[in-house]
Amino acid sequence: MSCLLTPADFVGNAPEVAHALIGATLLVDGVGGVIVETEAYDAGEPAAHSHTGPTSRNRALFGPPGHTYVYRSYGIHWCLNFVCREAGHGAGVLIRALHPTHGLVLMRQRRNLFADSTDDRLLCSGPGRVGQALGITLAHYGLPLNAPPFAVRAAPANMQVSSGPRIGISKAVALPWRFGLTDSPYLSRRFASTSKEKIQEKR
Repeated sequence: MSCLLTPADFVGNAPEVAHALIGATLLVDGVGGVIVETEAYDAGEPAAHSHTGPTSRNRALFGPPGHTYVYRSYGIHWCLNFVCREAGHGAGVLIRALHPTHGLVLMRQRRNLFADSTDDRLLCSGPGRVGQALGITLAHYGLPLNAPPFAVRAAPANMQVSSGPRIGISKAVALPWRFGLTDSPYLSRRFASTSKEKIQEKR
């Protein structure tokens, strides 16, 4: 079984951490799956919540690495982010999609998808769905990722990772800071064919 990640595994810059998390296993109270899609954000670019400095909403992004930053999107969905880089910088990784492997019955209940025949790709394909399926709320804000209810296990080596522009933003749109497990059916959105030139093998 792969090792649990520690705060030291999140001290890299946001794109490096976002890339390294592809294939890692994320569990919240035993519910979760394999991370197949992430996005990196950094205080130095205008799409990040931390770009204008610390606020009551984003203060966790300026805390120590290896903790959570949770925010509500459109007043509806709770989105889960992992804080990275050094404390005080303001960088994080948004968890965009999982391949669900643990607690699927509970995920379906939380997502109001009660049929056993429900396509599992509907459970965690998108950051709002991830938050709902994992039961993420404001109570998870600022918690360490190496202690319950969280467990994050390292990704195996030799995985194919694609990269491309982030989704749903209007600033810094050219940065190729969205990462995904190449050809995974659980992605929130497929990568453009041109992104095949940016496929890297994890070692």
